[in-house]
Amino acid sequence: MSTTGGQGPVEPAEGSDGTDGRWRIARKVAPDRVISQVDPEARHTRKSSEVRRDGYRAHVVAEPDTGIITDEALTMAAGPANSDAAVAEQFLAADTTSGGGREWYGDSAYGTGDLRGAIDAAGHDAVIKPKPLQAPVEGGFTVDDFTVDEQAATVGCPAGHTRPISAGRRVSFGALCRACPLLARCTTSKTGRKIVLHQQDDILRAARRDWATDLEVRDKYRKNRPNVERVVSQIASRGGRRLKLRYRGTAKNHAWLTRRTAGLNLRNLLGRGLTRTAGLWALAPQTA
Repeated sequence: MSTTGGQGPVEPAEGSDGTDGRWRIARKVAPDRVISQVDPEARHTRKSSEVRRDGYRAHVVAEPDTGIITDEALTMAAGPANSDAAVAEQFLAADTTSGGGREWYGDSAYGTGDLRGAIDAAGHDAVIKPKPLQAPVEGGFTVDDFTVDEQAATVGCPAGHTRPISAGRRVSFGALCRACPLLARCTTSKTGRKIVLHQQDDILRAARRDWATDLEVRDKYRKNRPNVERVVSQIASRGGRRLKLRYRGTAKNHAWLTRRTAGLNLRNLLGRGLTRTAGLWALAPQTA
């Protein structure tokens, strides 16, 4: 049992079922937890397992060669709709540039099957670092060690067993694991290895394979991604110090972000020779 109060979720204290009145702050975060009575739209967010921040999440699209910011959004820091990949899908859908064939760069936070599928459907290329695979057993088999036959709707395991894919994209090897000589490298579950396949499993597998084998893909990422990270750093800091938002609520902070990115774009363009003559703005021709 848990409830949400002014201090967040609570749970019975260790060794108690709660009936004796002993409770403690739960060592977890409730979904969409309100963390501030002053700013109820602020949320907990994690950049990594070690780094946690409170507030909002800013998202930007930037052209890697020039650093020009082409879109931005500020959202609450928690919730599936506010994740990096979900907001990137919105940027992609709002992109009105004609034609396909462009490359979209992003770190592993953008490496979801849904975003990759949307980029592929739009006729673009995703140069995105894949999310690392987790094996149930340290050093053991990952999902990429299993072969998937979408046409036959089956999955084969490293030991050569084959099982059907359910309507929910689940695969269970069950009793086949009991006497398997590879069990110790595959799972610790008493009910055998289970796999859940993403709807875009083929795209995800191809991305991980290309990242591991195609040096050109990794070279493109290493060349262009740092330029975008530099833009992010310029937005989030001034004079080497991290900026703090001045407003409460998503709408006002989003308005601040758009002004911030507009100012950075103007500074960037002025540095590239933007001038105003006879009431008209013009960008000086760039030399190689």
